[in-house]
Amino acid sequence: MGTGPDIRHEVSRGRTTGPADPVPGPRPRTGPPGTPWNSETPSVLLIEDDDGDALLVEELVLDSGVPLKLRRATSLAETVRELSIHVPQCVLLDLHLPDAQGLEALRTVLDHTPESAVVVLTGLAEEQAGLAAVAAGAQDYLIKGRLEADFFLRAIRYAVQRKQTELAAAALQAGRLRAQENARLERGLLPTPLLVDDSVAICARYQPGRAQTLLGGDFYDIVQTPDGTTHAVVGDVSGHGPDEAALGVCLRVAWRSFVLAGAQGQRLLGLLERILLAERSGPEIFATLTTLSRTAGDPHMEVQRAGHLGLLLRSPDTGVRLEEVPGGPALGLLPDHPAHWPVTRVPVPENGAVMLFTDGLVEGRTGVGSERLGEEGLLALARLHADRPAHAFVDTLIHSAQELAAADGGLADDVAVLHLEWKRPT
Repeated sequence: MGTGPDIRHEVSRGRTTGPADPVPGPRPRTGPPGTPWNSETPSVLLIEDDDGDALLVEELVLDSGVPLKLRRATSLAETVRELSIHVPQCVLLDLHLPDAQGLEALRTVLDHTPESAVVVLTGLAEEQAGLAAVAAGAQDYLIKGRLEADFFLRAIRYAVQRKQTELAAAALQAGRLRAQENARLERGLLPTPLLVDDSVAICARYQPGRAQTLLGGDFYDIVQTPDGTTHAVVGDVSGHGPDEAALGVCLRVAWRSFVLAGAQGQRLLGLLERILLAERSGPEIFATLTTLSRTAGDPHMEVQRAGHLGLLLRSPDTGVRLEEVPGGPALGLLPDHPAHWPVTRVPVPENGAVMLFTDGLVEGRTGVGSERLGEEGLLALARLHADRPAHAFVDTLIHSAQELAAADGGLADDVAVLHLEWKRPT
C-alpha cells in the first residue's frame, strides 16, 4: 500500500469536497477534548494510507446516500493527533499502516478512543486477522473486496450500537460495584450498638450528602463497658470518597476497641490520632470528633472535643440548650505538636437527653444567599420541636435543615446524628 497525501473531507449525498474545495470539517467543539462530536450526522475516522482504498470507502458512502462526516488519517501518528482533537463515533482501521502493523495499531486506537466503535478493514486473504482484531476489542471487521454500500453502512451502524451497549454495560457494572463498596463502607460506618442493659435509648441517623455516589467519612458508635458505663462518639473525616470513608470506619473500630480495652481521656484521643496518622491517605486529611462517657447512676457525663461542634442537651424542664465544652485540635491537624484534649464534666438533666451531630447538619444554606444554618439556627429549630419524642425530634431536625437548604440543592455534606436518652434500667 502507498503512503498518499493527507485527504480530509466530508462525504454527503451527491457531493464530495476534495482538496481543491474548502474543507467543511466538523462543527466547532463545545465540550472538553475527548468528547464525541455534537452532531446528528454520524462521524467516522478512516485510517487508511492507500488512496485507492480510501476512494473506495468514499464511493461506498456516496452510493449509500447517507450523510456521513468522514475524516481520514494516513498513519498511526496522525491518528493519535486526530483523536486528541475529535472523537468519532466509529473508526475504520486498516491494519497495515506505515508506522504500525496488525494488532499494534488496533491497541493504540483503543487506548486513545475507548468510547469509539472500531471496524477493522482487511484484505481478501486476511479474514483471520479480522477475527483476531474482534477478539482483541474491535466491534467488527470488513473485507475490502466484498463491500457493498448498504452492507457497509449497516456494519458501521451496528458497530456503533454494539459499542454503546458495551459502554452502558460497563457503566452499569461499575455502578453495581460502587454500590456494593458503599454498602460495605456503610455497614462499617453505621454500627450495631454494643450494650449490656437497656438503660440508654438510642436514635441514630446517617444521611449521605446530595447526589453523592460515594460516602463521606462521618461515623458514630456507642458501647457500654461491663460496669454499665455508656460511651459514645460522633466524628467526621475531612473530604469525601472511598479513602475517607474507609478511614472513618477505621477510626470507629479503633475507638470501640480502645474503649473496650479501658482507654479513656487524653490517652484515648492520643491513640486515635496515632491511628489516623498511620492510615490516612495524605497529610491534609484530619478528623474531628466528640466523645462522651457516663457512668451508671452518675448525674454527669465526661465530654471530650477534638475540633468538633458542640452538642445539644434536652431537658423536660428547661428545654434545649447548646453545650460547647473546651476542646483541643482536630486529630491529625497538628501532628508535630503535643495536643491536649481536656475532659469536661457536664451535668445531664434528670430524664434528659443529649444529641451529637456532624457539621453536615448545620452547614447547609438557609436560602438562595450565603447564610448557613449554623449551630444557633439548629438550636432554634430544636427549641421549636423540643416536646417531640427522640425519633421524631431527630428526623424533624434533619428534614427541616434539608428543606431550608432546598433552594441550594439540599444538604451538600453527610449528616450523622446520635441521640442518647437515659432511663432507669429494668
